Formats: sequence, C-alpha cells, structure tokens
Amino acid sequence: MKMSIRKVSRIAVVLLILAQGLIALAQTEVPQSQSHGAAAKNTGGTAASGAPAKPGKVEKVGENIGFQIDRFTQKAESYLGGWVNRTVVAGITWLKLIVCLLLLFLIALIERIVRAMIERSKKAPPVEGETSGVKEHIVTALAKPLSLFIWVIGIVFALTPIFVHFQRPDGSNLVQTAVQKAGDLGTAVAVIWFIFNLVSIVDTRLMKWAAKSESSIDDLLAPLVGKTLRVFILIIGSILVLQNLTGVEIGPLVASLGIGGLAVALAARDSIANFFGTLTILFDKPFQIGHRVVIDGNDGIVESVGFRSTRIRMLTGHLMTIPNEKIVNTFVENIGLRKKIRWLTNITITYDTPPHKVERAVTILKEILDNHEGMHEDFPPRVYFNGFNDWSLNILVIAWYHPPNYWDMQAWLQRTCLEILKRFNEEGIEFAFPSRTVFLANDEKRQ
Repeated sequence: MKMSIRKVSRIAVVLLILAQGLIALAQTEVPQSQSHGAAAKNTGGTAASGAPAKPGKVEKVGENIGFQIDRFTQKAESYLGGWVNRTVVAGITWLKLIVCLLLLFLIALIERIVRAMIERSKKAPPVEGETSGVKEHIVTALAKPLSLFIWVIGIVFALTPIFVHFQRPDGSNLVQTAVQKAGDLGTAVAVIWFIFNLVSIVDTRLMKWAAKSESSIDDLLAPLVGKTLRVFILIIGSILVLQNLTGVEIGPLVASLGIGGLAVALAARDSIANFFGTLTILFDKPFQIGHRVVIDGNDGIVESVGFRSTRIRMLTGHLMTIPNEKIVNTFVENIGLRKKIRWLTNITITYDTPPHKVERAVTILKEILDNHEGMHEDFPPRVYFNGFNDWSLNILVIAWYHPPNYWDMQAWLQRTCLEILKRFNEEGIEFAFPSRTVFLANDEKRQ
C-alpha cells in the first residue's frame, strides 16, 4: 500500500523532532522527580528503602533520551496518531520501542564502520620500520575487543531509556542492575582481551631476539615468556572482574586460602621443583637442543626441554626422559660443547725389545703424528716411554683432533693405526700381549 505525501511529511517532522532532542541531550539534565516519576508516585515522594543502581555516564545519557522521547511523544501524536503513545509492555510506548530499535541499528552500523576501517588498515601495504610493526600488532589486537566493547556499551545505551519502566516501588531496578553488571563484565572482558592480545608484540620481539641468538634454548624461552604473561593477565583480570562484580575483597580471601595453598604446594612439590628446574635450564643454559650430553651416565642427544622433563635420544636409539629437578642437581657433561677430541692410548711392546728399538718406536710415533690431520698448534701430540707394565714396556700417546667431528676423527684414527702397525712391523718392533714367564728350579741363573 502506497503512503501518501501527507503521511511521509508527518514522519519526517517526527524524525526532525527526535534529531533535535538527541542534539539537546548533552545540555539537558533529567529532573530527578520526572526521571523517577513512577517510583515517586508509588512511594509518596519519600526515599526508597532499597538503594537503586547508580547510573553511569552511558546510563545518564540513555535516561536523557528516554525523558526526551516522553516529551516528544505528545508532539508526535498530533502528526502520526495516537498509536505512538500506546504502550506495548510494562508502560513502554511504541515510539520509545522504535527509538530503542533504531539506536540498536545505529550501534550495529557504527560497529560495522569501525570494523571496516580496521580491516582496511590491516590490508594497507606494510611500511618498513619497527614502529609500523608495533602499530600493526596493536590494530590487530584491538579489532575484536573493540567490536565487543562497542556492542556492550551500545546495547546498554540503547536499552537505558526503557529501564525506568521496570523500577519497583522501593526504588530498586533489577533489570537495570543486571544490564549494568553485564555491561561492566563485557567492558572488563574487552579490556582484558585487548591486553591479552598485546602480548603478541612481546612474542614477536622475543622471537626476533631468539632468531638472532645462537642458543637454541632461547627458542624455548621466547614462547615460555609469552605464555607466562598470558596466564598472569588472565589471573589478574579474573580477580579484578570477580572483585568488581561481586564486591568480594580478594585480599582476605587469598589470605584465608594460605593453608590450603600450602597443602597444595606440598602435594605438588615435585612438579614445582621440576618447573623451577626448567627455569634454571632456560636461564643457565647448560646445554642446547641438539647437543650430546651425559647426565647421570645417560649419553645421548638433547631433543626437547619441557616444563617437567628433558628428553634425550640415547645413542642406542632409545628415548630417555629425565626430570628437570634431577638435571639441575647432578653433573651434566656437555660433549656437544667440546672444542677438541682427545685420543689417549698406550702402545705396549715386549720386554725383550732393546733400548735403541724403544727409542726408534717413540721416534716413529712422533713422525706419524707430526702435523697430523686435525692438529691445533696449541695442542701438539705427546709421545713418551713412561713405564714398565707387568708384561710390557709402555709408550704413552696423546693427540687432539680439531674440529670435534667424531666420525672424521675415527677415519683419521684408522689411517694412523694402520701406519703405526706397518712401520713397527718394518722395524721388527713387536707388540706385547698378556703373557707369563715360568722359571724352572736349578736353571743356569738360579742355582
């Protein structure tokens, strides 16, 4: 059905009157007697026995809107008819209900516009520089919490004009109190959510620092700091929300839980000790991921460091899990940090070897090891005839191999041992082996 020009003009006049009223909201104060007229009539103008909820700035603006709507309803009735002043439920007129719905639509429009602006800023071409990266993280962290904040404040603002219709004779208003508490909760959640998202800036900085660091333990420390900050923010935020919503003092409550906390701490002593062991490993850095270590006789490669334990891949292929508390309380031999590999051996020759051949054996060993592969000038090889064993003459040989590549050293050792065997055979120098000499009675040397 088509609307007449006269009816359209009436609607336009009403909208203009509403716009004028909204503009005058900031300058118009709601008379206390009129804003709570219904309560004053029912109580005979006396103070209510129950304390009503104290309105905030948003609620005061909403009350101003409700008061202006009640004033303008009389003018709108002459243009649009008596239906605008008819009540829908609980004394709420059609005009006031429509205005509240329009306010909700306006809040949704504002939220869409803000979201579009944030998305456009996120899609903008990145600008080089450290400050631009921080701004990008802030915008990303603000996007969803800001939408929640706009919806919470907007809904409270849009519904405030109708709160007065739910006021009880004693001055209390359960609906207004519930909506205000929900608004406070939503605002607190939005703020905590925003701060929680800001931890991503710390994560990014720590990840860059860990990437520049040579220590692989820093790669584990970086996410640990971010997780700790997030847990701390959630705990503090939950305490603040609980205290603001319920009015319960957290300090005495925490103090009363001291005995229970002590019991929990005693029960979780091992877990707490392992956690502090993890912190000791992360900050002291006795080893890194990929290092070969020997811990309490367990020889293997470090694969991961967790909150409770460290996993080591043994040389046998087995996976060993060692509690971090035990690691910080025992000796840790880090083979992965060695700068050289030492070769220490004793070459034994027979007792019937004449002195000049013993000297020749020492000389051969020095010639073979002179300027050998992997030798460092600060660690030259050492060869000494240093003792008489039970069945052999002992020649001590010490050499160091650089860099500490185990398999390269094994290949060099094979070539070196073959050369020693070859040269000793050419010189007629015999290697000793465990033997025993038996002397018979009444021989030539023992009459």
